[in-house]
Amino acid sequence: MIKFICLGSGSSGNCYYLNAEGFGIVIDLGISFRTFKKHFRDYGLSINEIRAQLITHDHTDHIKSAGVLSQEFHIPVYTSEAVHKGMDRNYFMKKKINKSEVRILQQGEPVYIGPFQITPFHVPHDSSDNNGYFIQYQNVTFCIITDAGTFTDEMTRYISKSNYLVIEANHDADMLENGPYPRYLKTRITSTKGHLSNNETARNLALHLTPDIHHIWLCHLSEENNHPELARKTIESALIDAGAPLGNGLELEVLKRTVPSRLYEL
Repeated sequence: MIKFICLGSGSSGNCYYLNAEGFGIVIDLGISFRTFKKHFRDYGLSINEIRAQLITHDHTDHIKSAGVLSQEFHIPVYTSEAVHKGMDRNYFMKKKINKSEVRILQQGEPVYIGPFQITPFHVPHDSSDNNGYFIQYQNVTFCIITDAGTFTDEMTRYISKSNYLVIEANHDADMLENGPYPRYLKTRITSTKGHLSNNETARNLALHLTPDIHHIWLCHLSEENNHPELARKTIESALIDAGAPLGNGLELEVLKRTVPSRLYEL
């Protein structure tokens, strides 16, 4: 069994946690370390069980406190070499990863970290690099894809193999176009190295999900250019049209930006 919880999802800070057999992995740590510790206490989780960190990319809302956790608890940090270099350059990451805790992952090459087999893969975004993670524990598969400008064949291949999926649904295209953002920012968000819209995620999931999928969590919603119910209904409608068994073996949820999810058992 895998325990899973989201501690934050959005531009104000992202953090996810997996644990199996008492071996914990933090995926991104873009929330404050004080908030992170409070959430762990509130949910009865133990920081002493954290054995590794995985980092998707080097934007501040994903790495803000990664160095603090690594330094204080001597926790190794796994990601691609380009992301490690990007973290070193990031001014807002006050504490860096000590060289002794740096672990380099190669995209497409699976590695064992504790009881988990983890395969990083490329996700297009305007960061130094960006990694999705396909994680296997016994017969359970879990995939996380966030901050993606478009879908690639590699991404959809891992989506189709997943039992549990965290996937970005960042913005509603109409809300973004008619909203207050300046044109340059709208262009960045809609580029192939920006963020996925509700409709893009809906179309892809409708095409590539298999009967083996059990739960989908929508992540990294924009506060200004999306709404949780709108994102959920857009993806839900596409899945129903594709014949997905929503409510009968398949659950769809939207992760909140600053409020932790419940603790799931996968």
